[in-house]
Amino acid sequence: MGLLEGKNALIFGLANERSIAWGITQAFKREGANLGISYAGEMLERRVKPLAEQVDCKWVEECDVTKDDQIALTAEKAAKHFGKIDVLVHSIAFAGRDELSKPYYETSREGFKIAMDISVFSFVALTNAFLPLLNPNASVMCLTYYGSVKVAPHYNVMGVAKAALESSTRYLAYDLGPQKIRVNAISAGPIRTLAAAGVGGFRDMYKHFADMSPMRENVTIEDVGNSAVFLASDLSRRITGEVLYVDSGFNTVGVQMSEKQEKSE
Repeated sequence: MGLLEGKNALIFGLANERSIAWGITQAFKREGANLGISYAGEMLERRVKPLAEQVDCKWVEECDVTKDDQIALTAEKAAKHFGKIDVLVHSIAFAGRDELSKPYYETSREGFKIAMDISVFSFVALTNAFLPLLNPNASVMCLTYYGSVKVAPHYNVMGVAKAALESSTRYLAYDLGPQKIRVNAISAGPIRTLAAAGVGGFRDMYKHFADMSPMRENVTIEDVGNSAVFLASDLSRRITGEVLYVDSGFNTVGVQMSEKQEKSE
């Protein structure tokens, strides 16, 4: 029997087969969850619908998370289809191309607002809208990145947004703890996703990560999916307000030196 057998799991933010959300979707399916998938905008529909079919997902809904009425409508549709929800996954982030290529101090007011609204507030708004549907021992989770606590060149406003997202995770965990609902974040190492493609110098950073992380290897969407299963399952029922690093240990290394540099000492 799978670890998520009988659990209803909703995943927000699937874009294509390279998405972290797809790694999570596949892992949840493997462990027996009843799946629901939400995506942003018509342009993604033709990519998402075939993926949903692959995992036999019957509930596939578009939701613009910048609009409260759409979030409310999506929650209504989920209530009709599932009744109650056990797992809610937020895999949504956005910043404008300008914000990810220019220096951080050139972030525009509008660019800052958009990044915060889509990448952070949507997590709060979704949690609030779905709260009446969440079962006791439900698990809510979001996706973050190490650029929240240390500078990742070109990550800019997204790093600031991820810091706010991690802080939101803690405050939500505090608020929902008495209802036995836990809220956690997964901080994944760099993965070649649609979102990553917009970050300047990503290719170099991706290679550097594999060279410098203690395990000397990159992270896959499957790795993140497996960690999400743990956080979604009853195995993690006393864990809340945490940021779980799935990054081959990269975040633990202070001074980064390649093996060549170490040997030349």
